[in-house]
Amino acid sequence: MSKSKTQWFATPRFRCFIFSQFRHFSKSRLPVITTDPFNPNVSEVIDVRSPNEYKDDHIPGAVNLPALSDSERCEVGKLYSEDPFKGRIYGAELVTKNISQMIHEYLIRKPKEYSPLIYCWRGGQRSYSVAVVMAQIGFDVYVLEKGYKTYRQRVKDCLNELPSKFTYKVISGPTGSGKTYLLSKLSALDEQVLDLEGLANHKGSVLGEEMNGTQPSQKWFESQIVDRLQSLNPERVVWVESESVRIGNVHVPRVLHAEMGKSQHFRINLPMKERVQHIIQDYPDYIENFQFTKQKLLKLKNYHHNSKLHDWISLGESGKWPQFVEALLREHYDPSYSLSQRKNFKSPATEMYLNSLSHEHVQSFLHRLISHQTVGTPLQVRDKTSA
Repeated sequence: MSKSKTQWFATPRFRCFIFSQFRHFSKSRLPVITTDPFNPNVSEVIDVRSPNEYKDDHIPGAVNLPALSDSERCEVGKLYSEDPFKGRIYGAELVTKNISQMIHEYLIRKPKEYSPLIYCWRGGQRSYSVAVVMAQIGFDVYVLEKGYKTYRQRVKDCLNELPSKFTYKVISGPTGSGKTYLLSKLSALDEQVLDLEGLANHKGSVLGEEMNGTQPSQKWFESQIVDRLQSLNPERVVWVESESVRIGNVHVPRVLHAEMGKSQHFRINLPMKERVQHIIQDYPDYIENFQFTKQKLLKLKNYHHNSKLHDWISLGESGKWPQFVEALLREHYDPSYSLSQRKNFKSPATEMYLNSLSHEHVQSFLHRLISHQTVGTPLQVRDKTSA
C-alpha cells in the first residue's frame, strides 16, 4: 500500500468517512449480546481492554485490540472523574481513532464470514463501540454482556465444579525425582496431563523461580487451569504432579488441590546420585549465576542456622556442585517434602522405584505406571533391574 494511502487511513477524514457510511444504519446488523464467554459460534475472541488489563488476565486465545491504550484509559478516567461529559467526548475521540486503526491494521484482512466475540471490562462502552462498527461492516459480531466480569465469574464457577469431574493420578516424590520430566513423557504417550508448574512458570521450591521469567497473575493462572481442564476428557485419567497449595506466588485452586489430595498417588524413588545429577542438569542458570542462588538461600535463614547456610554457600562458591546439591536435598528439601506430603494426602502412597532417568528405564517405568490399577493401596513396585 502506498504511503499516501497509509496516511489517509490515519487521518480524521478517514474516520469521518467510515462513520458517514452508517447513514443507512441497519438495525439488522447490530451486535448480538451473549452471556457465554466460551460461545462455540465465534471464530475469534477480541479483548478491547488496555494492554495492562489484558496482561493481568484474559480469555485464553483472545487477541488484544485495545480501544484505549493504558495511558489513554488513565487520561479518560481522570477527566471523567472531573467532568463525565467531557470524559465521554474525549473517550469517544480516542476510541474512534483506535477503531480506524483496528480496521486498517487487522480487520481489513478478515473475510465476510468472520464472527468475533468482543469484550471489555464490564460497562460495555468500549466493546460495544467497536462491535457496532464491525457489525455495520457486515461481520456477525457478539458482545459479551458485562464483559470480563462475566468471564471471571465463569472461571470461578468452573474452578468449583470442573476439578471434581476428573479422576487424577498424582506423581509425588522428593525434589529431583524427575516428576515434571515424567509428566512430559506421559504427555508424549498421549496421556492426559495437567502441568501446574508449567502453567505457574515455577518449579515449586525456594529455588524454583525461572531466572529469566515471571509468574502469571493468580487470575491468569486460574484461567489457564480452566482452559486446560476444559480440553480434557473426564472419562480418562489426568496425571498431575503433587503440589503444595502454593507454587511460588500463585495458589492452586482450593477444590482442585482437595481433589488431588484424595487421589491415588505414586511416590517416585530415584537414587540420590541420579537425583543430584538431574538437578544439576535441570538448574544450569542457578549454577552459572551463583550470586542469585546465594540470595535465594539466604531466605531460608528462618528455617536453618547461619552455620548451615554458610556451609551450603561455601560448597557452591567452591564449585562443589554434587556435594552442594546433595546437602540441600538431605538437609532441607527432603524433610520439608515429607512434611508436606503428610499434610496433602489422606492415603499412603504407592511406592515406585526407578533406577535412572535414562530413556530405557523411563519408558519401561511409565508403562508399568500407566497399567497400575490399584487405588489407595500402599503397594511397593520395584524395578526388576533395581539393586
